[in-house]
Amino acid sequence: MKSKKVISFILALAMILSLAACGSNTGEKPAGESKDNAIFTAGTYEGEAEGFHGTIKATVTVTETEITDIAVVHTETAGLGDKAVEKIVLEIKENTSLNVPMVSGATYSSKGIMAAVEAALEKAGADIAALKSKEIAGSNEKAEDIEKTADVIIIGAGGAGLAAAVSAHQNGASVIVIEKQPQVGGNTIISGSAYNSADPDRQSTLQMTELEKKTVEGILAEEQTDPMVKEWQNTLKKEWDEYLASGKTTLFDSPTLHKLQTYNGGDKVAEPALIDTFAENTLPAIKWLEGLGMEFKNEVFTVLGALWNRSHKPVKPLGTGYIETYMSYIEENKSDIEIMLDTKADSFIIEDGAVKGVNAERNGAKVVLHAKNGVVLATGGFGANVEMREQYNKSWPSLKSALTTNHTGATGDGIVMAQEINASLVGMEYIQLLPMGDPKTGSLSGNIEQGVQNRIFVNKEGNRFVDEGARRDVMTKALMDQKDAYMWVIVDQHSYPSGDTKNNFNETIDDLVAAGRAFKGETLEELAAQIGVDPANLVSAVDTFNKAVDGTVADEFGRTLFADKIDTAPYYAGARVPTVHHTMGGVEINEFAQAVGADGQLIKGLYAAGEVTGGIHGSNRLGGNALADIAVFGRIAGKSAALAK
Repeated sequence: MKSKKVISFILALAMILSLAACGSNTGEKPAGESKDNAIFTAGTYEGEAEGFHGTIKATVTVTETEITDIAVVHTETAGLGDKAVEKIVLEIKENTSLNVPMVSGATYSSKGIMAAVEAALEKAGADIAALKSKEIAGSNEKAEDIEKTADVIIIGAGGAGLAAAVSAHQNGASVIVIEKQPQVGGNTIISGSAYNSADPDRQSTLQMTELEKKTVEGILAEEQTDPMVKEWQNTLKKEWDEYLASGKTTLFDSPTLHKLQTYNGGDKVAEPALIDTFAENTLPAIKWLEGLGMEFKNEVFTVLGALWNRSHKPVKPLGTGYIETYMSYIEENKSDIEIMLDTKADSFIIEDGAVKGVNAERNGAKVVLHAKNGVVLATGGFGANVEMREQYNKSWPSLKSALTTNHTGATGDGIVMAQEINASLVGMEYIQLLPMGDPKTGSLSGNIEQGVQNRIFVNKEGNRFVDEGARRDVMTKALMDQKDAYMWVIVDQHSYPSGDTKNNFNETIDDLVAAGRAFKGETLEELAAQIGVDPANLVSAVDTFNKAVDGTVADEFGRTLFADKIDTAPYYAGARVPTVHHTMGGVEINEFAQAVGADGQLIKGLYAAGEVTGGIHGSNRLGGNALADIAVFGRIAGKSAALAK
C-alpha cells in the first residue's frame, strides 16, 4: 500500500531520545569510542529525496562511529518499493556503509532512499565517498550449490507464476518457484489492477446507451473469415436478440462479446482457440481468486483501451491484492510450495526429448531443479529490454529512448531460453505503447483518470485530438503526432469528489497537486493558465465534449463511451507521454498452456503463461485483459503441469 509508513529498527525509547538531538551535534563522546576514529558528528539528522511516488524522508541517528537508527517516511509501492526501502535501510545500518546494492525492480525507490540517507549523513559530517566504497559483510561470500526436486518447477514469481503455483498445488503437486528478482510480484504488483470479465451481477447497475447498442450491431455486421469467429458471431446474434426481446435496459455483455472485441481489437491476428479459452474462463478465475480471499469492488468501469464497461477493480491498490492473495495461500502451504528469490534461470534440463527441470544461478552458486511432472515458464515480457524491443519492433519509430511502465526485470529472459530449445515464437513484433506514461519515469503512477468515460485528452494547445475511448495503439499514435508527444488528461469533481479521493494507483489528488504532478483550478481558464495551454481552446474542447455527452452533437472523433460532463469545479489536469507497456509476442501455447515447438509439435514437459506467451492478444491488447490472461492461463498452466506424467 502506498500509504505513509514509518520503518524503525531500534527500540522506541532510543528513537525518542535520538529525536531530541535532531539536526544537532550532541558534543558527547560515546563510551568506549575514540574521537580519532570518528566518522560522524554524533546526533540525529534529516535528509530527503524523491522516490517513485513522492518524497522519501530519512531521519538518521549516528554515534561517532556507527549508524544506530534510520527512520523513514515514504509513500512507495507496497510489496515492492517499500521492501526496497526496508532492505536498503537495514543493510546501511548493519554495515555503516553506503555501498549496498540497489533492489532490482525498484530502482527509483532504491535511489530515493539512498539519496535521502546520504543527504542526512552529509549533515553529520560523513565522508560520503568513503562510505560508498566500504565493503559490506558477506559481499564476497559464495553461496553453496543447490539441487532439489519437486513435481512442478515454475520460473517467475509474478502474477502468472504465482497463479500457476497455487493451481499446481491445488491439483496435488509439490512446487518450487524461482524468481530472479529479490521480491515477488513482477509487473502485476505495479499494475493498475484492472481485470476484464463479463459479470452479470456487477454489471446489472449499468445502463445501456444507444451508442453502445450501435457498437454491438457493428460487431455483428463485421465480416469475419475464421470459422470459430463466425460461430462467435452467430452466438452473439442469438444473445443480442434475446437481450432485445427481454426489454432490458441494463448493459449487455457476454463472454462472446468479449471474445469478438479481443479478436477485432488485436486486428484479427490472434489465435481464436486461445481467446475462446480466455474469455470463457475470466469470470471463473475471478470466483477462484475470491475463493482464495481476494476482494473486488462491486462497481465495474472501463479502463483505458478496454472498449467496454467490464473492468473490475480490486479493493487493494495496484496489483497488491493479487500478489497478497497468492502469497497468503503459499504461506499457508509452505511445506509444499517453496519460493527461491534472487535465483536466475539459465537453461532447461532436457532428458529424452522432454523438459525435466531448470538450471539456475543464485549468488554465484549453481542451482539444479528437477521437475517430476513439468516446468511452467512465467517470466513475463521484454518491455524493459531495449535491445529486444529494437530487434522486433516493426510498428513504431525507434524505441531506444522510450520510457516503460515495466519493472526492470522484464527483459525477455524466458523467451530467449525457450527459443534455445526450439520453441515457436509468435507475434514478437507486436509491442504495445500507452499514451499514459509519467513524463519523468514512464510509469503509470500519477495518472489522474478514474475511467474512460469521465475524462478527455488535450495537447499543448489545449485541443482534443483523438477518441479517448479508442484502442491503445490508436490513442498512442495520435499522441505521437502532437507537439512533443505530450498531453494533458482533464477531469473534474466527478472524478475527485474530495481532495482525499485516490486515483487507481492509491495516490490522493491533493498529494498529486502538492507534488506538482497534477494541477487544480476552480475554472477551466485558471487550470489552462497553470498548465500553459490556450484557455479559449480548453474551454471550447470541454464545451464540445459536453455537448457530445448530452447527445446534442455527435462526438467529433467518433467517441462512444460517455458518462458525466466535465462541468463541475474543481478541474484537474495531469501530464502524460507515450510509454512502452506490454509485449504481445512470445512462446506459442495451446489452450492447455502447453508450449509448442517450431516444428508444430508440443514440447513435452513445458508449459507457459502470462506475458511470456504470444497469440492471445494479437497486435493490440485490450486494456484490462492482461491480468485476466495471467489468472486464466496461470491457473491452467499450473493444473496442466501438475497432472502431467
